[in-house]
Amino acid sequence: MDAAGTILSLAYAVVDSENNASWKNESILKATSIVYPGMPHYSCVWHIWTNIRAKFKKGHLQLNELYFATTGSYILDEFNERMLKVEEIDPRVKSYIYDIGYHRWSRVHATVNRTWTMTSNIAESLNVVRKEARELPIFDLLEYMRTLLEHWTKEKLLKVRASTDHIHTVIDGVKRYIVCLESKKYSCGQFQLDELPCPHAWAALRHRNETYENYCSPYYTRESLLRTYEILVNPLPDESKWNVPQHISNEVVNPPTEEKKKPERPQKERYKTYDELKSKKYKVSCGNCGGEGHNKRSCKNAPKKK
Repeated sequence: MDAAGTILSLAYAVVDSENNASWKNESILKATSIVYPGMPHYSCVWHIWTNIRAKFKKGHLQLNELYFATTGSYILDEFNERMLKVEEIDPRVKSYIYDIGYHRWSRVHATVNRTWTMTSNIAESLNVVRKEARELPIFDLLEYMRTLLEHWTKEKLLKVRASTDHIHTVIDGVKRYIVCLESKKYSCGQFQLDELPCPHAWAALRHRNETYENYCSPYYTRESLLRTYEILVNPLPDESKWNVPQHISNEVVNPPTEEKKKPERPQKERYKTYDELKSKKYKVSCGNCGGEGHNKRSCKNAPKKK
């Protein structure tokens, strides 16, 4: 993922099957741990939630908003308070997410910064039309976000009181936040992890009539984005101009002696999540009567007229 929040391809290859060498499915963790040793591995909070929905029927309607608020907590006290509420609704859910490891899905327990990224498989992402702002150059994107946050700040009526040149008190409704621009630390905890100014910092910067450039990580700058793509993709000349070594041209590559055949028809569509299967769009319909909620084998109705 680049500094603009866009997924990019690092490599591509043609492989024989989904195995450890091809970096697919279950092999991703093993392959990346070899190529990038020491890098932390995190779990997808959405897939954890779909597992909770499937495994624990009790109280999942109450847990929906609470679970995602817990995963996104910036402050440890807020996280602990929300986990107590999760335990009150269903202690099995707390045990389940505890066994996964808080550091794998909780923002406040993450071992590195900027871990809170909602994304999907890049092949799926390429098929989705991105919103207009995602296509802007990095400067214009940040300017779009700045304008948007200005709008939100005005709507929320954040009040700023300057204690010193760098320390400000920001009143957000009934809550009070302390913003220290000099140390780039805000009591809401957002900048320390995301390394981007939070809405309270934006309010303080507007109060000082100061721009954001000095208050975000170098990772988000135009220079960093350009360095992401500075490696050239070498063009391939016409085949008649190829300089192929003799030992390569003499090599004969035969097709596989045995073809691997799966015992069933190949999967053409991605596997649907629990929530998708339960939605109206994917309800089971009967081929006998045309009704929903059952199939032809369990149908007790008369056949539909043709």
